[in-house]
Amino acid sequence: MNSQKKLIVSHAPFLHNGSKISERHLHMIYAALPAVLLGGFFRFGIAAIGVVCLSVSTAMLGELIMNRLMKRPITLGDGNAALIGLLFAMLLPATAPWWLVITGTFVAVVVGKQIFGGIGGNAFNPVALSIAILMVSWKDYFDFNAMLVNYDPDFIMAYPLAALKNFGVSGIEQYSIADFLVGRQSGGIGATFGIGLILGGIYLIIRGYIRWEISLAYLAGVFVTAQLFNLVDPTRYADPLFHIFTGYTLIGAFFLATEDSSSPVNFIPMLIYGAAGGIMTILIRNIGAYIDGTVLAILVINLIHPLLDKIRPKAMGKVV
Repeated sequence: MNSQKKLIVSHAPFLHNGSKISERHLHMIYAALPAVLLGGFFRFGIAAIGVVCLSVSTAMLGELIMNRLMKRPITLGDGNAALIGLLFAMLLPATAPWWLVITGTFVAVVVGKQIFGGIGGNAFNPVALSIAILMVSWKDYFDFNAMLVNYDPDFIMAYPLAALKNFGVSGIEQYSIADFLVGRQSGGIGATFGIGLILGGIYLIIRGYIRWEISLAYLAGVFVTAQLFNLVDPTRYADPLFHIFTGYTLIGAFFLATEDSSSPVNFIPMLIYGAAGGIMTILIRNIGAYIDGTVLAILVINLIHPLLDKIRPKAMGKVV
């Protein structure tokens, strides 16, 4: 009797370079820590620590509950839920109430991620989606001046974008780029320390965890659009560097717009995607109803990214 050999065929990928999803998320958490520790914990103290801990823990708990309810494998080990909780907390004021934090992490994990099938299936960045919904529903909690004045009286009218919106360029003359770089401004827990966010972004780009094309194109879109507005009316519209180092711009460029499943993978689409986000951010800030348009702009480019990814160079050669 002839012996028969059995061939076992597995699905792609057939070659693995050893990288893991959990490794990417872990390094993104590492990259965010300087902004959280020095710009958040050091400046806002125990209040910021409480918000971050509650956000990360409830995001992970929500992930576990959804895994159980939907009878899926437990995915806490990939680190995505912890990353979502950390990034979400970075965009909140240090005095955010507990129910706002829990509601936000629920929206991010359940609505923004799990209903799309889990990691890799979400059409929108879960953190940006959650923040946008909370901003529309309870906008007063994202008034950083009002939220932080009870914590520290020095923060009265200290949110630069609000001062610009209310008083024009004359309202921000007391600020300098150095203030923004070292975190001498009010804002989200992890969104005020410019140096930390820049170093974290550079680290992620060098290690290959995010694509430089998206981040740089986003910042370029912000710079060029803000410069055009500033040239039209320098007394009303701030210069480009002001917009880059205030609000959610840097965290949006390095941590939100670059999320894998909601961003393009091809070169030209990434440049268009990033630039469109930067342009939209300034349009919302300067002529829109919201003080900071970063998360709304990111949701818009998330929506169009499948169309952008269809832009591909023509194949070489011709059909015979």
